[in-house]
Amino acid sequence: MKKIICIGEALIDMICTDKGSSLTDGNHFLKKAGGAPTNVAAAIAALGGKAELASKVGIDPFGKHLIEVMESFGVSTKWVMKDEAHFTTFAFVSLMDNGERDFYFNRGADGQLSEAEIEHIDLSDVAIVHFGSATGFLPGPLQKAYLRFLHRATTAGLFISFDPNYRHLLFQHDQTSFIQQSWYFLQHCSFFKVSDEEALLLTQTNSVQAAATELLQKTNAVFTITLGKEGTLLGINGETFIIPSIPVSPVDTTGAGDAFVGAVLYQLSTLFSSNMHTVPLEEWKRIITNGNKAGARTCEYLGAMEAFRHLSNDIFK
Repeated sequence: MKKIICIGEALIDMICTDKGSSLTDGNHFLKKAGGAPTNVAAAIAALGGKAELASKVGIDPFGKHLIEVMESFGVSTKWVMKDEAHFTTFAFVSLMDNGERDFYFNRGADGQLSEAEIEHIDLSDVAIVHFGSATGFLPGPLQKAYLRFLHRATTAGLFISFDPNYRHLLFQHDQTSFIQQSWYFLQHCSFFKVSDEEALLLTQTNSVQAAATELLQKTNAVFTITLGKEGTLLGINGETFIIPSIPVSPVDTTGAGDAFVGAVLYQLSTLFSSNMHTVPLEEWKRIITNGNKAGARTCEYLGAMEAFRHLSNDIFK
């Protein structure tokens, strides 16, 4: 089994537990370790894989908490840098009665991960690198480090995974930048996962099938478009297939996409490295089916990290 490095944001989600209250009016908040690539690393480790996290946190109680949570899953944190000048990043969120989210992003240490720091990351025994955070496309040191790490990984011939994780509240005034940067990664990765909304945004089309057609034409990667209860579209070798979803009564969908990606990468890491770039169609269908199982399991629990504690590769049987 080969190592997987997940690079990007590590942050604290502060979730308002006063239902229907705005962040201004809310008084009670629940602290949760989060960040999309952080979630993916935890899911990989929970399934039995070898995961490492490359990120940056502050020298404060919240950075310490993030590291402790990751290590409790078995994720290596040796590439989680510590920043003396910046506080750990926070994302404050409250779910309003109309279904909208009141969101405020207080960016700190995670955006300070630098090119110089990622040069020290040892790739000699790594097979897969996962890029999974929209915050990597925001201006700052991480933006350049992200590109540099992609160059290092592709030069080393590693399997590259990408999940754009679009967040409207972060890019509502500059969607063009997000789209352009995402396309660079789409065209340099081995596998990517997008939601149906992200597929339409990135391709500027008005249907999932039209989006899939454009992605097939303009990328060389195997890809998935998640469709919720309608299943997952798999794009490979110029064709598309729908892999059925797993019926579930969801408690919380937070982290389901990250669990899906983690399950896909975990399974790929169990293959011989020479075969990861040439996985046959039927094997990909099995891998995506198992990814759907991991996503469904995550929906049965409240909170991504809590859900990941119920993940194991037994769900693939």
